[in-house]
Amino acid sequence: MKRIKNNIIPIILVSGAFIALMPILWMISTSLKDSNSIFSFPLKIIPDPIHWENYSTIWKSMPLVQYFKNSILITGLTIIGTVFSSALVAYGFSILEWKNRDKVFIFIIFTMMIPLQVIMVPVFVIFKQLGWLNTFKPLIVPAFLGGGAFNIFLFRQFFLNIPREIIDAAKMDGLSHFQIFKEIALPISKPVIATISILTFMFTWNDFMGPLIYLSDQIKGTLALGIMMFVGQHQTEWGELMAVSILMMLPMLIVFFVFQKYFIRGLMIGGSKS
Repeated sequence: MKRIKNNIIPIILVSGAFIALMPILWMISTSLKDSNSIFSFPLKIIPDPIHWENYSTIWKSMPLVQYFKNSILITGLTIIGTVFSSALVAYGFSILEWKNRDKVFIFIIFTMMIPLQVIMVPVFVIFKQLGWLNTFKPLIVPAFLGGGAFNIFLFRQFFLNIPREIIDAAKMDGLSHFQIFKEIALPISKPVIATISILTFMFTWNDFMGPLIYLSDQIKGTLALGIMMFVGQHQTEWGELMAVSILMMLPMLIVFFVFQKYFIRGLMIGGSKS
């Protein structure tokens, strides 16, 4: 019975992985087909012949390099702002002692329940009054203003596990709280930094609604907006659409596989006891 169980489990896992990978395989296959063979029957996963024209077409029909630069700039600055600001706020909720600290933290956690659609219009009005429309500021600056409740929660859980003796010894050596944060807390929180960086990267890199609302010039667009160029009112260029989707997906896969060890450790820390 045990032998049968040991054989069934790998089969189930491999089957599940194959099912999960089917959309990606279909995307790759479609990006290498011409328009006539995409919906041909029977469906062929391996294109015959292989057409690379879709990849050359997207380079000619859209400012792909500029979209990559814009996406990298917005995503990179957002990651920096989110990691630094959420870590700084979490340090205040875990290491510093002040009145009603835990109550304020619970209030911040409650903000995770507020749907994005509720605050979308007020936030848009604020940015309009500031004159930030059609700039990258609405997409970057908010990341430096707290970093989000979930990210604060992850950092706080990690900082609470730092032995209090280390903090007290640093104070006796004359270090300020900001020095303790910069030289002790941040350097040892690599798993959490990696986790938040990956999650922020995935959200920002794929963000479509933000750039759509705040950016009006085409040259300032991101890859997420560029994909919509191939979705028409009466016809969709599926080959080109899948080709640019593959290019957009590759950075996320690379980042995840490089930092997956830290990513898993960071999520486990989030579930630890305070």
